[in-house]
Amino acid sequence: MSGTNNPYGGGYGSQMSGTMNFGSAAPAATGPAGTYVKDTTTAAFAKDVLEESQHQPVLVDFWAPWCGPCKQLAPALEKVVNEGNGRVKLVKLNIDDHPAIPGQLGIQSIPAVIAFVNGRPVDGFMGAVPESQIRQFIDKLAGPAGADQAAEIEAALEEAQTLLDGGDTQSAAQLFGAVLQADPENPKAAAGMMDCLLALGEMARAKQMLESLPEELAAQPAVQAVALKIQQIEEARKLGDPVALEHELALHPDHHDARMKLAKILNVEGRRDEAAEHLLLIMKEDRSFDDDGARRQLLQFFEAWGPKDPATISARRRLSSILFS
Repeated sequence: MSGTNNPYGGGYGSQMSGTMNFGSAAPAATGPAGTYVKDTTTAAFAKDVLEESQHQPVLVDFWAPWCGPCKQLAPALEKVVNEGNGRVKLVKLNIDDHPAIPGQLGIQSIPAVIAFVNGRPVDGFMGAVPESQIRQFIDKLAGPAGADQAAEIEAALEEAQTLLDGGDTQSAAQLFGAVLQADPENPKAAAGMMDCLLALGEMARAKQMLESLPEELAAQPAVQAVALKIQQIEEARKLGDPVALEHELALHPDHHDARMKLAKILNVEGRRDEAAEHLLLIMKEDRSFDDDGARRQLLQFFEAWGPKDPATISARRRLSSILFS
């Protein structure tokens, strides 16, 4: 996806300010720039392996310069570890120069790779295994690739929604934007960002963002719910003055058309319980009005509000009592 389509900032997934990295690991081990591989010694083993494994799993590669299979394993092992971006680290120990630790651990043949977690050896393998087997070993040890990032993204989305619901739209937008940077196709983040724009009165920018989304993303339920909100806002703007409608209903309580219009306006103003109350009243008085239009409109509100919204839960309970009483 292009990085220029997000109407909320400089790019589609850009946040308003600040940065956030999802699924990022601890800083790289001291070694070649950008790698998670280093050599260690007997003296440094406690720090490089035992202490470091308190933060993420550490693989120790016991090797020797004369060992052909060691030379065969090393490139694949280092490649997989570096591609993991810190899910695990790799520490290499030359057993010729530092025989004490492999002796203590009972290492009798090389290459041997031992995994340490929380300062203790927990698993390992021997021999020049293929790259696919190394990946399986690391996935078993550290969890599938992307699992940590997915959990962090989900937590950020929950926090962003809580902020938005609490009225802190700016902070919510920052979090939704951060998620979009990490996962540009995330429907909850896209929907959340558009909700922020609507909350800030930026209707045109919300529509622009909606129109810029790829077809598959735009079809996701979370995004469709926001699209419905936009449609409802645009419709409500054409329905007249709510004060005049309330006055009309005070004079003519059975003016269902005016009541329906007022419900739509109240909905886009965020007065959801009041909007639902007007539609439920129409249903009680005349289910045939507009071919059961009040019920159909209420279901549209539920779709836009979401199933967990208190207004949805309350109105759905009352709707059931009307339908099945």
